[in-house]
Amino acid sequence: MKTLHFSPDAPCPCGQAAPYSRCCGRLHAAFEQSGALTAPDAQALMRSRYSAFVLDLTDYLRATWHPQTRPDTVAPNEAGLRWLGLEVKRHAVQDDTHATVEFVARSKLGGRAYRLHEISRFERIDGVWLYKDGDLK
Repeated sequence: MKTLHFSPDAPCPCGQAAPYSRCCGRLHAAFEQSGALTAPDAQALMRSRYSAFVLDLTDYLRATWHPQTRPDTVAPNEAGLRWLGLEVKRHAVQDDTHATVEFVARSKLGGRAYRLHEISRFERIDGVWLYKDGDLK
């Protein structure tokens, strides 16, 4: 696992008003310490995954992927990639084990801006929310 080098008092990369240590940092720390995945809902998992992308926490990203769609490896960020922000547009719960989150994530690489707009599907398996897949908008 990658050791975190991010101030716990810094604003959380996911854009919530709480500092990292009281937002996505709690979920990342639980995983780093014991392998536990503790997101209380699909939106919290999606936000923690965005923060994991920002912080290049590839082990966390892979662990939070649904086993049916989980890649063998998750590549680290390209050199020079900067994540610029996350906007959650909608969180919809279909039932106790299925939810969707629509979001826009912005980044910049090599002077060029990128925008990822996705409706992501999540499934809860044995009490753990996992990212299954998504449709680009």
